[in-house]
Amino acid sequence: MTSEHPGNIDSEEINQVIQQIKKGDTDKFRVIIEKYQKRVYLYSYYLLNDKEQVDDAVQDIFIKVYQHIGDYTETVSFSAWIHKIAYNHSINLNKKKFRDYQLLLDCQDLNTVSSTNNNQENYIDVLLQQLSFNEKYILLLRAVEEYSFDEMGHVLNITAANARKKYERIRKKLNRHRNGGHEEHEKTLGTTRG
Repeated sequence: MTSEHPGNIDSEEINQVIQQIKKGDTDKFRVIIEKYQKRVYLYSYYLLNDKEQVDDAVQDIFIKVYQHIGDYTETVSFSAWIHKIAYNHSINLNKKKFRDYQLLLDCQDLNTVSSTNNNQENYIDVLLQQLSFNEKYILLLRAVEEYSFDEMGHVLNITAANARKKYERIRKKLNRHRNGGHEEHEKTLGTTRG
């Protein structure tokens, strides 16, 4: 009983589609693509920041999903399982490309943006550029996908407690950048006074 619009089907219906694919109905894979393509594209885009590379990455990710769908078990949500594949693929692409060079560019970009900039979208982009690849991914899983720390831990191969710690560190880092480092300055002043 799959809905008319594959993007709107629930997890139970997705699991039925997966079972049909595992039994050989490969045409049903289009339902998986239609439901998850936009999400996978957005994650890949925010992680890789290169439209051409993202287009290729999304195709490769769905090929991997198709090749390994037989390995999927319902111990974790299918969405988390796909995101783990997307994460691993994207991190491999990212390793092949500019590592330290991007950090230099990000620091230069931060210096050129005024904290009074009225362009909220540009400001958010600048804040996100201060994050490492892994930090961006953790933030996207928690803030956009609203994953629990358990689900995040599964995707990242870490414990839920470790996922929570990493997320909290990211929030603090973004707050420091957002405040222009004033929080650190205030802490220093507080300790020197006494």
